[in-house]
Amino acid sequence: MKMSNNVGQFGDTTLTKVFVGGLAWETPQEAMREHFEKYGEILEAVIISDKITGRSKGYGFVTFKDAEAAKKACEDAAPIINGRRANCNIASLGARRPRSASSAPPPQQ
Repeated sequence: MKMSNNVGQFGDTTLTKVFVGGLAWETPQEAMREHFEKYGEILEAVIISDKITGRSKGYGFVTFKDAEAAKKACEDAAPIINGRRANCNIASLGARRPRSASSAPPPQQ
């Protein structure tokens, strides 16, 4: 049995796959693609939909050809796509979490 991490039809996408959340349900895949094309060559842009209803789940993924394009695409973590504020980050790294004293774990005694 072969184990693989982030290796699929586009090779290793650890630093090239961008998660895009907060999309309006009616946002077409092409609108998302068009927004991100300015950052670099896109290998794939997909919006995830419910298998039963076919309705968008409000998020998707954009896979870039190179990591620098993906990094540039995430510099604005809250882009406006199809008239709605979305959020994006490198998929393998997860969401950015604010660093504040209130989010620190309580001291152990």
